[in-house]
Amino acid sequence: MRIQDARAVVTGGASGLGNAVARHIVSCGGRVTLLDVQEGPGLEAARELGANAGFVRCDVSSENEVNAAMQAAAERMGGLNLLVNCAGVIGAGRMLGRSGPMAGDFFAKVVQINLIGTFLCDKAAAAIMQQNTPTADGERGVLIHTASIAAFEGQIGQAAYSATKAGLVGMTLPIARELAQFGIRCVSIAPGIFRTPMVASMPPEVQESLARQIPFPARLGEPEEFARLVAAVFEIPMINGTTIRLDGAIRMQPR
Repeated sequence: MRIQDARAVVTGGASGLGNAVARHIVSCGGRVTLLDVQEGPGLEAARELGANAGFVRCDVSSENEVNAAMQAAAERMGGLNLLVNCAGVIGAGRMLGRSGPMAGDFFAKVVQINLIGTFLCDKAAAAIMQQNTPTADGERGVLIHTASIAAFEGQIGQAAYSATKAGLVGMTLPIARELAQFGIRCVSIAPGIFRTPMVASMPPEVQESLARQIPFPARLGEPEEFARLVAAVFEIPMINGTTIRLDGAIRMQPR
């Protein structure tokens, strides 16, 4: 499959890595639908991307909203062959914080959005993709998870976040194996420290400190680099059932 033929749904597409993916796909000639809970920014992002982009408000933790949004996106684009899951929350907090133990509801909310939300999107997209006409290689679509290096080296205060990202990594291979019969691949990307809006809002000295921790290149990752990897995964059929670290060889310390 070629990226210019992508009919993509990008969750969390109003900003950050998701928006970079959407911009890259459209710039290559593909079509994209942004899914996000941020309606104003989502509509504005789609408007800026032009006629090949659309927006549907969607809370990925709601199964009904996900199913409806995925169907609407496929109808608008004339198909669906790529899902990029970028929606998520940081969910930072200590298990034993200053105000007491972490509330179970807080942990559950992070799991519901980051992990279950991705699964809900995966299955809704796959149900549509399985009806696609296969390519010469037998392909019908690709599901991409945005994991994190926190899946492997979670820091203090990242118990909930790391658990969800490790969950995304853990379900990648089983999904890829199950959906192989339909020609649908599943891949996770685990980015390191990227210049997302959250990081860009930090003081310059903090950003420089983070950059110095990265062996090479000693700088923050650019969202466009993440987007280019998404395009490569889409176009190379042998990339399947695995997690790709995109981190400049950093291994995070406990704090």
